[in-house]
Amino acid sequence: MTEKSRSEKLKRLVAVQRHLERIAENELADTTRQRTEVGESMDRVIDALASIDPVHAVFSKHYAERFGRLTHKDKQLEGIQTLIEMKVLQERTKADRLEEHMKDAREAEMREADDNAVYDIIDQRFADVTPASSKVQKP
Repeated sequence: MTEKSRSEKLKRLVAVQRHLERIAENELADTTRQRTEVGESMDRVIDALASIDPVHAVFSKHYAERFGRLTHKDKQLEGIQTLIEMKVLQERTKADRLEEHMKDAREAEMREADDNAVYDIIDQRFADVTPASSKVQKP
């Protein structure tokens, strides 16, 4: 089994880090969706509280309690959303840095391969110029 080069290892790490970034983005989308649903529920409760329908007047205390719970849940989701946004940025930054390191490693490996190819050409050239018989000839 051949050992993988540094750039290949970093490429794999970049892929894993990008996957973690996508997971965090999905969590953020889910939290945003939940906040939207809570906001819509709050709007419905406010509409019911503001309604002049006598049926809603009977339940006004329950609506007020429900609105309080929804407000609390929205604040919790806002905090969670802020944390997840920071996590997304952190994961993206990590992935970007790893990608830069991978590109640098790939360039270094290409330079090394080019240098080795030049050295091989020089070695072949000098091997052709200096035959082995020249060492045994006496002047």
